[in-house]
Amino acid sequence: MNRLVAAVVVLLLAALAPGPAHASTGDLTDPATKEIAMELVSSAENSSLDWRAQYSYIEDIGDGRGYTAGIIGFCSGTGDMLQVVRAYTRVRPRNRLARFIPALRRVDGADSHRGLGRPFVRAWRAAAHDRAFQRAQEHERDTGYFRPAVRLARSDGLGALGQFAYYDAAVVHGVNGMRAVRRRALTTAATPAAGGDETTYLDAFLDERVVEMQKEAAHENVDRVELAQRRFLREGNLGLVPPLRWSVYGDAYEILEAPQST
Repeated sequence: MNRLVAAVVVLLLAALAPGPAHASTGDLTDPATKEIAMELVSSAENSSLDWRAQYSYIEDIGDGRGYTAGIIGFCSGTGDMLQVVRAYTRVRPRNRLARFIPALRRVDGADSHRGLGRPFVRAWRAAAHDRAFQRAQEHERDTGYFRPAVRLARSDGLGALGQFAYYDAAVVHGVNGMRAVRRRALTTAATPAAGGDETTYLDAFLDERVVEMQKEAAHENVDRVELAQRRFLREGNLGLVPPLRWSVYGDAYEILEAPQST
C-alpha cells in the first residue's frame, strides 16, 4: 500500500469512527436562550412563564428561609434579599425598603419576620414598580447565581441544558449547594471536558439533584427536574431549542419558538 492510499484509508476510518455520543450545544449567555432559562425557572418558582411579573412577589413558603420574594425567590434568611435591598438603596437612598436593612441583617440565617412583617411586604410590592429595584433584582440574580453557574457549566463542557441544570440548582440550593450536587455527580460520571459523555454526566447530575431536593419538605416535589430538565435530556435537546414542552406541579407549559429578549 503506497503512502497516498494509506492516507486515504486513515481519513476514511477517521470519518467513520464514532464521535462522542452527545456534543454540547447552545449557550445560556445567548439572550434568547437566557430568556428561555428565566421562563423555565419562573414556571417552577411562580407557576408562570412571565418572570417579569414576579418582581413584586413575596411570601413565606414555610421552607425555613423566611420571606421568599422576587424573580428567583430571594430569601430574607439567606442574605440575598439583603443584597438586593442594599443594591437598590445605593441607587435610591431614600427608598421605602432602606429602613429594613438592619432588620434584614438580623434575620439573616433564620426564618424570623422580626422587624419586617406587613410593612416590609407592602414596601417590597411598592418598590417593584421602580425600574431601579427591578435592576437590583436582576443584578443579584446574575452575579449571585446565573453567571457563576453558567461559568462552571461551560468549563465542564456543557451546553445550554447543562448550564441551565447548574443554574436552576443554584437558584434552589445556592451556588455552594449546586457545587455539592456536582461533586457527588463526579463520583459516578465524568464531565464532557474530562472526556465523558454529556448525557451520561447530566443524568448523574440530575440524579444527585433529586437527592438534594428531597432533603427538604418544601422542595421534595422534583417536577422541575424530572418533568422538565430530564425530559429535555431524554429528547436529546442539549441546546434547549424550542419547541419545549414540560410540566410542573400539574401545570403544562410550552415554548414554541425562541422568545424575544428585552
